[in-house]
Amino acid sequence: MARPLVIGIGNIDRGDDGAGRQVARILRHMLADKAEIVEQDGEGAAILARIEGAQTVYLVDACMSKAPPGTVHRIDAAEGELPLTSSDLTTRGFGLGSAIELARTLGRLPPHTIVYAIEAESFEPGAPLSPEVAAATVMAADRIRTEIEPDAA
Repeated sequence: MARPLVIGIGNIDRGDDGAGRQVARILRHMLADKAEIVEQDGEGAAILARIEGAQTVYLVDACMSKAPPGTVHRIDAAEGELPLTSSDLTTRGFGLGSAIELARTLGRLPPHTIVYAIEAESFEPGAPLSPEVAAATVMAADRIRTEIEPDAA
């Protein structure tokens, strides 16, 4: 059975935009050989290429909807269209939301595609993660670890 794939998305040099990558870094220590964990900048075509042929994918990115900073959204993208708009799921043009919907249209969306979107506060260049988002990255990592390795909880 193929290991789950976790993709932490974002830009670590733009404040809360680095949330997805921080989750990947946390999980790299928690899951070692239980999952393949990678970081990407969030460009949609690269995401499409990376998820090709996977069975279980966790995609983690910062988002901006109307929820409070640090809110962790869990979305089962395989069940249907995303409840957050593509622009809510990324600060990039052709990003995560667009990649998911294109993969769905092309019949290439992995059967188990889970999105963890962490509500951001600031995308200021050079800034660290805001305190709420930093706390949320730990929570999101723990939730993903529990999904991948339920007996370890």
